[in-house]
Amino acid sequence: MTKSLLLAGVGGQGTILASKILAEGLIRLGYDVKMSEIHGMAQRGGSVNTQLRFGKKVYSPMIGSGEADLLLAFEKIEAVRYINYLRPGGILIVNDYEIYSTTVLTGQEKYPDDVLDKLKHSVENTIVINAAQIAGNLGNIRAHNMVLLGAAVKQLGIMNVNWQDIIKAYLPEKFHEVNLKAFEEGTKQPKL
Repeated sequence: MTKSLLLAGVGGQGTILASKILAEGLIRLGYDVKMSEIHGMAQRGGSVNTQLRFGKKVYSPMIGSGEADLLLAFEKIEAVRYINYLRPGGILIVNDYEIYSTTVLTGQEKYPDDVLDKLKHSVENTIVINAAQIAGNLGNIRAHNMVLLGAAVKQLGIMNVNWQDIIKAYLPEKFHEVNLKAFEEGTKQPKL
């Protein structure tokens, strides 16, 4: 059976890095993996998403509306933006984190106050993680992507690969310790 995952964030959050690490781990587990990256205006804080599908044989990375088994949102509004991709009964993992767009920063729009409540109301299987705070407590807020990755790996039940070696292969040595700790913290999140 093919599984479909959508990772959505804002440029600079490490969404694509987390996707590449996840894809590598799935390949090491023997799955056929297809991945598609959409960058948008990533370099300017724009929306970034990765569609990743894995199974015995996968022909396309593309996920249609209502087909994602898991949506991993690195920012709350990105969860709202891509929620229509999540299938009924799918799992939403959302970072309790806000990145303000230019229109919010200039006062043209207001960041909604009740985003998490609306998400929890519309998706029964929602896990909210303050990954940025967890990573910040470990010494580097930028490692929040590894917290989210760890939570996703746990939800998918794919812990039986050496994720530590894969993470080390994708990061400079000076970032190994904090990112490995961040990943471990992610795996401590509750499993649905």
